Amino acid sequence: MRKILAALLLVCMICGAAVADDEIIKVGIFNCLTGQNAFGGQLELEGTQLAHSLFPEIAGKKVELVIVDNKSDKVEAANAVTRLIENDKVNAIIGTYGSSLAMAGGEVAEKAGIPVIGTSCTNPLVTQGKKFYFRVCFIDPFQGAGAATYAFKNLGAKRAATLIDISNDYSVGLGKFFRDSFKKMGGEIVANLNYQTGDTDFTAQLTSLIAANPEVVFLPAYFAEGAIVLKQAKELGATFRFIGADAMDNPEIVTLGGDAVEGFLHTTFAYDPSMPEMNPVAKAFTEEWNKIHPDKAPNVNCALGYDCYIMLKDAIERAGSTDPAKIRDALETVKDLPTVTGMTTINATHDAEKDMGIVEIRDGKKTFIGIVKPEV
Repeated sequence: MRKILAALLLVCMICGAAVADDEIIKVGIFNCLTGQNAFGGQLELEGTQLAHSLFPEIAGKKVELVIVDNKSDKVEAANAVTRLIENDKVNAIIGTYGSSLAMAGGEVAEKAGIPVIGTSCTNPLVTQGKKFYFRVCFIDPFQGAGAATYAFKNLGAKRAATLIDISNDYSVGLGKFFRDSFKKMGGEIVANLNYQTGDTDFTAQLTSLIAANPEVVFLPAYFAEGAIVLKQAKELGATFRFIGADAMDNPEIVTLGGDAVEGFLHTTFAYDPSMPEMNPVAKAFTEEWNKIHPDKAPNVNCALGYDCYIMLKDAIERAGSTDPAKIRDALETVKDLPTVTGMTTINATHDAEKDMGIVEIRDGKKTFIGIVKPEV
């Protein structure tokens, strides 16, 4: 009798645990919390955590965030996704900052059939041919064309150059899309210079750029290296205008670059705390962020991390299920979803269609100039 009762108790405990687990939605986060891209990855995580604090339950079920550091490394990114799927049994995943990291982790998620929503991984290859990878950000052909359009149409530049991190997929792709669009509009590319991740002396490249005499230089760098380039360009007396991309959208660029970043322009998503008008979701996000982080202004990385959670919440609620395949199906039909970075629609290639903004550093502060319509 004791053995029978013990067996029944064990069965009840197992069933109870199964019921408890079934009432929890596990959302994996794989992002770069250490390494080269840690600052951006941490901001995205904090944005997701803010959304989770406001919406701790989805469809009546408690949401648990399972956070893994991909260490800004491709191998670690694949390992992080493997751990989330095999060990933590997550229903869906959010991440990551860095297209090369997203591609590495995406292969694992694709084979396992677990849906992923990318934060700021803008390279087209991230979602290409993928059934389970989506993203809340626009892609680099759109962004590169946006930078070229602003340079040619708004700045009136006819001569441009690019300075590219040849070891980074994000930078290489953006540089190509900028050059293609600029030439298509009738502009001339007078130089295409390269460097590698980790370089700190850009004197040779900048000297060549000065000799080529462009009116604009497109610099799709990460903010830390970008700030160094801008400082050295100022020291060398360069007079051309720099335009960067979304990876330069970081509050620390002014701290690192000082007065050398004054007048610097970059493409970004349609959100910045300096925006004169905000949509209701952006306004609520900004207010909540400032309550939790009164000494740290939000930026688009925080906003994109927040938006990923909102997009996942919408998909689960519409799917009426936490089954990964059904979440995936619902993500495919996201349309005109109000998010911090504007109305978000997922297209046939699983990329987000949304507005693009332009930011300029003015008087030591980021200033949102407005929306640019890329000529793709």
